[in-house]
Amino acid sequence: MPNKIITRYMIRNDCFAANRKITPKGIMIHSTAAPGVMARDWFSRWNKSYKAGEINRQVCVHAFLDDKEVWQYLPWDHRGWHAGGSANNTHIGLELCEPGGFSYSGGFQMVGYDKKRNQVYFNNVWQNAVDLCVFLCRKYGLTEKDILCHSEGSSMGIASNHADVMHWFVKHGKNMDHFRVDVRKKLRISTLSSIKPLYRVRKSWNEAKSQKGAFRKLTFAIQCADENPGYSVFDESGIKIYIGSHDPTYEIYTVVKGDSLWKIAKKKLGDSKRHREIKVLNGLTSDVIHIGQKLKLPK
Repeated sequence: MPNKIITRYMIRNDCFAANRKITPKGIMIHSTAAPGVMARDWFSRWNKSYKAGEINRQVCVHAFLDDKEVWQYLPWDHRGWHAGGSANNTHIGLELCEPGGFSYSGGFQMVGYDKKRNQVYFNNVWQNAVDLCVFLCRKYGLTEKDILCHSEGSSMGIASNHADVMHWFVKHGKNMDHFRVDVRKKLRISTLSSIKPLYRVRKSWNEAKSQKGAFRKLTFAIQCADENPGYSVFDESGIKIYIGSHDPTYEIYTVVKGDSLWKIAKKKLGDSKRHREIKVLNGLTSDVIHIGQKLKLPK
């Protein structure tokens, strides 16, 4: 998820008032063509009614992004007015804010744009957009293949004839394929990090054939070890984190002044990292121990 999403719906905008809902099928990336106007600035510009004569455009997107923030101006499942075509019915619209210090000529010609000076800004808004797309992909079951820019939408006949964002990306040696690759990589990382570890029940870590099972829930692994004398629970790195209740292979240690789980593990087991074994074996829910407390230590 991006670092910061500020939600402030444009309730004066006729698009918000229309209250038409969509089931998001994709994400369309735009850029503002308004040098130096950052994400928070668009609320005062677009939170107005075309019908009431307060603004001369019928337009509204779901969010604006700059190098630091994301400002969400429509609910994600609200039909936006961003594509100028049928993509409004299917796509979430995101506008990337452009840095200042240059101007436009002849439509989408960026005059005076300094690539070197703007590289850091570009990198940050790029990453912000990648993170937001990963968040939205996970929220709505999308993949990087469901992301396109306005100019790609135009070539597909689902958006109006605009050049963004390729007129900007190319100045930094990037294109939408690069963007989609970055989204795919981060989607994979976030998916892997959400997978719970396996707890394996074995006689010893090296006796793989003795394995009774592999469990996502530690409580199930502990139950299995208790039901099978001589078995213990090991984490994915091979550390023994629980000894079955039928296994007498432990000794009793009395906590003395100055002890901690780390010090006891180092002193009695030879490795401070094995403090986790002591904690699990004794059913401790915190690292706090007291003088005189009796602890079971694995042998």
